[in-house]
Amino acid sequence: MAMLAHHSQESWSQFLSYVEERCSSTEFENWLAPIKVLDATLEEITLEVPNIFVQEYLLDNYKRDLVAFLPTRLNGEPAIVFKIAEPKKTGAVIETIEPIVEHIDNSASQHECSLNANYLFSNFIEGPSNQFVKSAAVGVAARPGRSYNPLFIHGGVGLGKTHLLHAIGHEVRQNQKKLRVQAITTEGFINDLVDSLRNKSVDKMKRFYRSLDVLLVDDIQFLQSRKNFEDELCNTFEALINQNKQIVITSDKPPGQLSLSERMIARMEWGLVAHIGIPDLETRVAILQHKADLKGIRIPQKVAFFIAEHIFHNVRQLEGALNRLSAYSRLMGLDVTEEMAEKTLAELLQHVPQKRITVDSILKSVATIYDVRVSDLRGTSRTKEIVFPRQVAMYLAKEMINDSLTKLSSSFGGKTHSTLLHAWEKIGDQLKKDEMLKRNIQMARRNLEM
Repeated sequence: MAMLAHHSQESWSQFLSYVEERCSSTEFENWLAPIKVLDATLEEITLEVPNIFVQEYLLDNYKRDLVAFLPTRLNGEPAIVFKIAEPKKTGAVIETIEPIVEHIDNSASQHECSLNANYLFSNFIEGPSNQFVKSAAVGVAARPGRSYNPLFIHGGVGLGKTHLLHAIGHEVRQNQKKLRVQAITTEGFINDLVDSLRNKSVDKMKRFYRSLDVLLVDDIQFLQSRKNFEDELCNTFEALINQNKQIVITSDKPPGQLSLSERMIARMEWGLVAHIGIPDLETRVAILQHKADLKGIRIPQKVAFFIAEHIFHNVRQLEGALNRLSAYSRLMGLDVTEEMAEKTLAELLQHVPQKRITVDSILKSVATIYDVRVSDLRGTSRTKEIVFPRQVAMYLAKEMINDSLTKLSSSFGGKTHSTLLHAWEKIGDQLKKDEMLKRNIQMARRNLEM
């Protein structure tokens, strides 16, 4: 460990440099980069954090490193004074809403999306692809309006966006009973507005939505190409955020990829945009086993891995596969086996059509398994999230394609043949001791050879 520097500001910079080499770029940018040094002496450092959640994250995960780099108190704790940043003031012009003095009718939203009783934080299976977004959701639920606002969760179908959205709602309702929580789909909001226009009760609807403490909006992508509805929802967002009320939004794409106005996109990017990716193989197996336990079904580990290797784009399909396998097993009075799974789930299992194996097909397969972009695998990024999958793709290319090293390496953005050979040797060595890597390689081979 580096010795304590002469100045705490320099020590903080050294701490950041040390940690940046040992965590993912996403983790660093979202949790550590926003922290600012307000004051520093030889005895103490004052840090500004966006919210208490970031403070707790820093102390929970990096206390040992903080002690190594920064001044410490007599009790051995890092000598840090934390200050919570003031909420950012926005320049948005909000239309005036009369003070609400009458009792708010909770039935004002006819299209409320009631919270799913099964969507709780306690039964959300965590893995590398969703760990950050779950932590952000837990932080928002603990401190509505004082953490990231809005929290924008995006990712593919069936990966757990709605689960986290509803889990936030349950957590707030359970622990902060005075707060008014509303969960609604975007289609529900549109239907609400249509009904209000028809019944000439738009003002009542506005008062209802703008009196909420927590607004949970699912599937914002359905707002695309609906300009009038978009304007009204954007006004609602602005009104709530300016009152420090919490908004959580889900979408199948990040804000910048939605066909919405710049104003709306800007509002959704005010807080934290968090991606929920395809869970890795181990996490999919854990999800499958968890659901099997809830249903009282015994699934051998080998069968769980077989199913998880073939169903990976949509976690919801894992439960469908489990239900089908359970029904067949009970009707036929047979134990669940890999052969039974292959026969019973034939149309659910995801196969790659048989075709000539190319570097392109290898890159696509590896990109899917590791939840990265093909363009990144071809590019020059040196982050560990990209370098390792790139080396896996290089290993597979040398193993499965009968071309010269020079030709193969040129397909990886002009890499040299020595780079490809190094990757092949490294992955080959690691395969002997890394069981997860072995399974990922087997899954990629199976997909490519089918």
